[in-house]
Amino acid sequence: MGRPSDIGRRVRAAQGNARKADDLVRDYLPFIKAETAKFLSRPPIEGRDDELSIALFAFHEAIMSYDGKRGAFIPFAARAIRNRLIDFTRREARHAHTVSLDQPLDEEGGTLGDNIGTETAELHDLGDREATRQEIASYAAALSEYGIAFVDVAESCPKQERTLDACRRVLACARENPELLDKLESSKKLPMAALAKKSGIDRKTLERHRRYLVALLVAYTNGFEIIRGHLRAVAVPGGRSAQ
Repeated sequence: MGRPSDIGRRVRAAQGNARKADDLVRDYLPFIKAETAKFLSRPPIEGRDDELSIALFAFHEAIMSYDGKRGAFIPFAARAIRNRLIDFTRREARHAHTVSLDQPLDEEGGTLGDNIGTETAELHDLGDREATRQEIASYAAALSEYGIAFVDVAESCPKQERTLDACRRVLACARENPELLDKLESSKKLPMAALAKKSGIDRKTLERHRRYLVALLVAYTNGFEIIRGHLRAVAVPGGRSAQ
């Protein structure tokens, strides 16, 4: 993985270069797996545990949002991974209409079980977990038809509230004009000119966040309820809905 003194330089280089970002994620995969294992209390299983995909996404997001004022990168990335995994666990529990007594409530590892003084084991709804895995797999397959992977969505995610608002306006415009969605689906390309004209958003903004916008439109027009919740939590401060 390299010396600690090298990581800051590599992160800065990766922020402006998608290939270097992918290389950094790949080189630090053992670290990402280790942080996921801490959260799960067991090693993650590739292709089975959604938490590993969330951790990979969070590490890439940490690369893009990091600056030296936030302290050393590795602790920063570890916190980012844990926070995203906590968010994912909470969303999954809400979706399954279950309450997990071992669900982390804060970064220090406190759980609901600690608060109510019980040693009851975590409640799992295996059917809903399988539904979550199947939806993620279906969504990944849908995005692949547009030449987009999850890492591409993270890379093109808006970072400023103004840009997030613009993306929400584009989403609302597309949903109000089904012909634009039909064109997206048939051509597998974002109808830039029509979206820019109807939404009033500058075309350069659309081009800069094209992959994120395609991911949003695919999620919001194909019934991917769980995915929509994840996209809101990753890209929209406070988890506010894209309207």
